[in-house]
Amino acid sequence: MRTKLIFVYSLLTVLLISCSGSNSEKMKVAVGGKQYGGELKFMSSEKIASLFPIESIDVFSQRVLGQMYEPLFKIDLTSLKATPLIAESFEMNGNASVYTIKIRKGVKFHEDDCFSDGSRELTAEDVKFSLDLACSGLHSNQVSYLLTNYIKGAKSFMEATKNGINGKSVSGIKVVDANTVKIELNQPFIGLEKILSHTGLSIVPKEAFEKYGEEISKHPVGTGPFMLEIANDQQIILNRNPNYWRKDNFGNQLPFLDKISLTYSKNKRSELMAFRKKAIDVVMEIPVEEIENILGSLQDAQKGLNVKHKIENESSMSMAYIAFACQSKEFKDENVRKAFNLAVDRQEIVNTNLEGEGYPALNGFVPPMDIYPNNKVTGHSYNVELAKELLAKAGYPNGKNFPALSIYVNTKEGSKSHRMVQGVVSALNKNLNLHLKIKLCTIKERDKAIASGQAKIWRGGWIADYPDPETFLSIFYGGNIHGADYLLNGFQFKNQEYDKLYEQALREVNPQKRNELMVKCDQLIIDRCPVMPILTGDFILMVNARIRDFKTNSMEAIDFSKVYIKEPRD
Repeated sequence: MRTKLIFVYSLLTVLLISCSGSNSEKMKVAVGGKQYGGELKFMSSEKIASLFPIESIDVFSQRVLGQMYEPLFKIDLTSLKATPLIAESFEMNGNASVYTIKIRKGVKFHEDDCFSDGSRELTAEDVKFSLDLACSGLHSNQVSYLLTNYIKGAKSFMEATKNGINGKSVSGIKVVDANTVKIELNQPFIGLEKILSHTGLSIVPKEAFEKYGEEISKHPVGTGPFMLEIANDQQIILNRNPNYWRKDNFGNQLPFLDKISLTYSKNKRSELMAFRKKAIDVVMEIPVEEIENILGSLQDAQKGLNVKHKIENESSMSMAYIAFACQSKEFKDENVRKAFNLAVDRQEIVNTNLEGEGYPALNGFVPPMDIYPNNKVTGHSYNVELAKELLAKAGYPNGKNFPALSIYVNTKEGSKSHRMVQGVVSALNKNLNLHLKIKLCTIKERDKAIASGQAKIWRGGWIADYPDPETFLSIFYGGNIHGADYLLNGFQFKNQEYDKLYEQALREVNPQKRNELMVKCDQLIIDRCPVMPILTGDFILMVNARIRDFKTNSMEAIDFSKVYIKEPRD
C-alpha cells in the first residue's frame, strides 16, 4: 500500500510541475515534502587555491571538492563507518592483504569538453588511473601518504614518477574487468576502505588530466552532485548536476539545490553579520562568544528581527597543536621541546584565552574517539620548575641566548586559533623568559615557510582523514619524510622505536592488539615531544532555518547532496 501511495504522489507531483509553467521551476515539490531549487550561500576564511583532489588537502578546499568529486567510499555521517559510494561492494581475502572492489555501474562524469561525446560512464580504468595518480611523485600530489605505505609497488612508482607518469602504473592496483579493481597490499591491513573515502582519492577521468594538464585545478570534472560554474578570487559557484546518479530514500533525484555559492570573508565578524542580514545561510566554526552577537539584542527578538536558525554542534575529531622543526638547531634538543610542553597550562588557555571553548589536550595526540582508548595515554602536566630545569639543561638557563622566534599562525587576527597561540606565547615568554612573537599568515605562506626551513615553530591543526587513530599517528612516521614535503612529518621527526611500533600496528589485524600498539605510539609522541598538543574542540555551525537536512560530523565533513530549501512560516 505504501508503495502505491508513493507512486500516486509522485505522479501528481509530475503533473503539477508540468502544468505549472516556468514560474514554478525554481521550487518544484518532491516526494516527502522536499523541494527542488534555490541557492545555498556560505563563506570561507581561506582562499581555495585548487580544485583538483590530489593537491587540495585542507578542510576548506575539501568542503567544495566533496560536492564535485566522489571517492570509492564515503564515511556515513552518523555511524562514521565507511560505506560504498562509487564502489558498489568490496571483499578482502583471509588475511586482509588483497581487496577486490566492484565498481558501481551507471555513474557518469560531468559533461565536459574533454570527452568526445560530452560525457561517459565511469569504469575500473578510471579508478586505477586515479589511485595511480594519488600514489605518484608529482609535485602537485599532496595525498601520496594515504596509500604509498600500503599498496604493493606504490613507493617505487612514486620515485619513478617525480617528473611525470609517462604510462607507468602501480603494480599492486589491477583492473580485473570493466567494473572490478583488485588492490594488493604489502602486508595485511584492515580498514583500507576508510582510507579510500578520502576526498583526495576521488575519481577523475584521464581525459581531463591529459586535456588540461597543469590547468586541471581550474577544470574539475567529477561525478558529484554539483558542477563548477565560476571560480575566481571573489567566489566559487557550483550548479546542480542534472545527470547525477544518486536518489534519496523516496526515489527523488539528487541533489535538490540549484546552486551553491561560496564567497570569502574578511574576518569572522563580517561573516556573522552577513548571516544576520541573511546574505549567507550557514556559518561554520562559530566562536562561542560570538553567538549572542549573531542572535542580536532582546529588542530585535521582540520585534521578530532575529534570523530563524538552528545550531549544529559536533565534537570535532581534530587536534590543534604547536609544531617544532625537530632537526633545527633551536629544537633538535628534546629537552627544549619538553620544556615548552611543560611550561604551558592548557586548561588555563581554554578557560581564559578561549573563554571555555575547547577541551585541553591532557592525554595523547590522538583526540577522543569511540574506537580508541585515548585515556590510556598520559599527557603533559603543567610544571614550570621542571620546564626551567630542562631548558637550562639544554644550554638556555632562564631563557638566556634562546633566539627570538616567530610562530607562524595561519589565521586572521582575533580568531580562535590566534587567541590560542596568544595564550601559548604569553605562557612561554613569562615562564621561560623567552622572546617569541606571532606571525599571522595564510596557509600557503605558512607551508612555504615550513618547506623552506624558515619556520622553526608554527601552529598546526589536523582533522581526521578518516575515523581511525592511524590518521593522526601517520604524520610522525619517519617513512613519510619526503624531501621538502611539509604536509606529513613536516617536523622531520625521526625515531626508530616509533617507526617500528607504527609499522607493527599497521600489520596487526586484531583490533584490541592494534589499539594497544597505537597507544604506545601515541605515548611515545608525548614523551619525545615533536609537537605541543594544545586542545581539541567542537565544530559549531549556525544554519538558517530555511536550510533543511543539513548534516555534518566530527570530521567536519559537509554533504550538500540532500540539503533542500524550505522557507519557514512566520
